[in-house]
Amino acid sequence: MLSEKVTCNSHGQDSSYFLGWEEYEKNPYDEFKNPNGIIQMGLAENQLSFDLLQSWLEKNPQAMAFKNYNNQSIFKDLALFQDYHGLPAFKNALVKFMSEIRGGSVSFNPNNLVLTAGATSANETLMFCLANPGDAFLLPTPYYPGFDRDLKWRTGAEIVPIHCSSLNGFRITKSALEDAYKQAEKQNLKVKGVLVTNPSNPLGTSLSLHELDLLVNFISSRNIHLVSDEIYSGTVFSSPSFISIMEVLKNKNLMNTEIAKRVHIVYSLSKDLGLPGFRIGAIYSNDERVVSAATKMSSFGLVSSQTQHLLSEILSDQNFTKTYLSENRRRLKERHEMLVSGLKKSGIGCLPSNSGLFCWVDMRHLLSSNTFEGEMELWKMIVYQVGLNISPGSSCHCSEPGWFRVCFANMSEETLDLAMQRVKSFVELMPKQNNQSCHQKLMNRNSRRTKSLPKWVFELSFHQQEIVANER
Repeated sequence: MLSEKVTCNSHGQDSSYFLGWEEYEKNPYDEFKNPNGIIQMGLAENQLSFDLLQSWLEKNPQAMAFKNYNNQSIFKDLALFQDYHGLPAFKNALVKFMSEIRGGSVSFNPNNLVLTAGATSANETLMFCLANPGDAFLLPTPYYPGFDRDLKWRTGAEIVPIHCSSLNGFRITKSALEDAYKQAEKQNLKVKGVLVTNPSNPLGTSLSLHELDLLVNFISSRNIHLVSDEIYSGTVFSSPSFISIMEVLKNKNLMNTEIAKRVHIVYSLSKDLGLPGFRIGAIYSNDERVVSAATKMSSFGLVSSQTQHLLSEILSDQNFTKTYLSENRRRLKERHEMLVSGLKKSGIGCLPSNSGLFCWVDMRHLLSSNTFEGEMELWKMIVYQVGLNISPGSSCHCSEPGWFRVCFANMSEETLDLAMQRVKSFVELMPKQNNQSCHQKLMNRNSRRTKSLPKWVFELSFHQQEIVANER
């Protein structure tokens, strides 16, 4: 007698991406209370610059006290009913911040902005606006595992992968776009658009101008939409610099065209400002029909007036935002280099990257077999023996086994250093030249814990291998 949503299994919670989190939560690392616990390296959270935010709050206590600069209380104004269009002061501050991240190359109209409770809500709302149940969006692989939930679960939309290859650094190509479109047609799916993350999660790379031109030309020729999820735009810490899809439209003189109306941006303060708990997301669209519909839908997931007020105060301080963006990028670059160099000491390489809170790590040479079953076997060893929760590439729908997303910005330097020590010790014990006896010895270590593993661990490799195979 319950809804199908209660019993259906399309939420994606059974992905190894989320299941790794569950194992971490059962045995979380703590320097003093649980030093042998699992270190969380599967969470793309930016904890590197909280001191800058805390310093601003200490210098501006009126913002947290809900007082204006005349020391008058505005608590009542914020506590009473607000309509779902959002506070004008916050929307104005947010679009200026978005422009600042892009070096002032483009500006944004606050009237085209819709506030949502995080990027998850923004992406889902756009799916409701752009696609009917059974319609499809094309996504380049590998992609963020949460999209299986965000884009599909409640909307009924489908995802068709654009298979990208390590041979060219997982870059989007014209042939890959065309192949994905043809695959959707074979499945009798109506393609409504393409969704990309720029910079990419999980790759940590920003899209090139060539890729962005390809995408604009592709959606123009197919008369479909393009959603550019740019929630990591402020994390670009080295060259090449970030190019927003809005810059491409501007440079092509397409801003006031029908094509521009089919291009939409998702943004959030979860990554750039490190505030995922505040649930601040946004949709930016040049189509007033999308803005109108999305605004109405946003009433199911509003950002509180108190949160909007506080963030409008922070973002309106341009001296602070300039300092924050610069220093945060410097810290991200430093931490990124620490992870890359630490892995290199263990003979492990990473895809060259310039952004994000993670690296796309190449562990293909550590697989017992070049299969997704081999990938899951290695992942289980890393979670249970090494004590690190990382995200296997198959959870990101990567078509090649052996890649993993490893996060670096959600922990202290000391914890990251410990994680690298654990990796090094593990690799030194790994089988060399297919020495299966050594491999079996590693698998048998900690056998007491292995025997008690949940059933999903042994089933997941076959399940995800089947999913990736079916996507090809």
